[in-house]
Amino acid sequence: MARRKDREPGPLDARALAILRTIIEEYVVTATPVGSHALVERHGLGMSSATVRNIMAELERAGYLSHPHTSAGRTPTDAGYRRYVTAVADGVSLAPVEQLMIRHQFGQVEFTSEQWFRLAAATLAKVTREAGLATPAKPATARLRRLDLVQAGERIAALVLVLAEGQVKQCLLQLTEPASQEVLDTAARRLNELLAGRTTRQVERTAAALEARTEGADGPIEQIVRVGGARALQVMREFDAAAVEDMVSEGLLNVLAAPEFAESEKVRRVFGVLQDREYLGRLVRRVAGRSGVQVIIGTENEVEEMRDVSLVVASYGRPGRAVGLVGVLGPTRMPYPHAIGTVRYVSGLMNELVDHFYA
Repeated sequence: MARRKDREPGPLDARALAILRTIIEEYVVTATPVGSHALVERHGLGMSSATVRNIMAELERAGYLSHPHTSAGRTPTDAGYRRYVTAVADGVSLAPVEQLMIRHQFGQVEFTSEQWFRLAAATLAKVTREAGLATPAKPATARLRRLDLVQAGERIAALVLVLAEGQVKQCLLQLTEPASQEVLDTAARRLNELLAGRTTRQVERTAAALEARTEGADGPIEQIVRVGGARALQVMREFDAAAVEDMVSEGLLNVLAAPEFAESEKVRRVFGVLQDREYLGRLVRRVAGRSGVQVIIGTENEVEEMRDVSLVVASYGRPGRAVGLVGVLGPTRMPYPHAIGTVRYVSGLMNELVDHFYA
């Protein structure tokens, strides 16, 4: 869906930028339109209410503020939030005590690579009080670490694939003849000799060579090897075809608590979009193609259902090997500096974990 084209906001001098920043920070806390009198009273701006009111009118004409009611104060527009984020993003970092707390949480338990992203989502939700989001680090192509065959019935075996990044995939094999666990173990050893350490493309070549053999000319183990190789290839192709395996979200109640989402249907639509793997794939590619933390505000989102929320996201992993995403989702009325600092720190920590995993 095409994005709505808003008019370009106007330039700002230092005084107007300071007023805009104060309005946004006030609105983030109160969730109510901000008036000039409240700004002067609470923030000691060194200006009269009339001067502040004139600057607020200029900010509105420039497209940075909106005036929801004739007698109310102003609220930031998406353009106002964007100007604010651009001004503060590079200078924010997470407080040392919060860094220590997050690192301590990750250090408490030995997690497999497939579990790191779940902890990241939960940690982001807890620290920011928004919804934490994370995807596992996914490579462009699968590489098989090992596989196992487990007897699941007289003529049924479970094929268990462990991929290089730690993902575990399972499927069932229908066997033409009954096979003992001993026979399955022998077939699994043969398959590991042929396929372990290989990418999808390499497995494809090996499976084709196995399939080219004359059926019926080999014994039960060779038949299991041939069927198992073909099924392993199918699973690896399915893995490669999915741009994103999964998106974990934590802290939904944090979003529901915001007054903007008194209508739960709004949140349901947002989280419905987050289950769309095509959308997630585009989001991961968008974020992975840029360095650092990316902030996507309201109407900057490409789909209508996401235009009441903002995303603060960053990629982690090794480009070309495995890339995932971590971030937070909340209303556009979000404390952006804290969210940016938290996402930046967690993505850096995830990079450390990935580097350790690949070492």
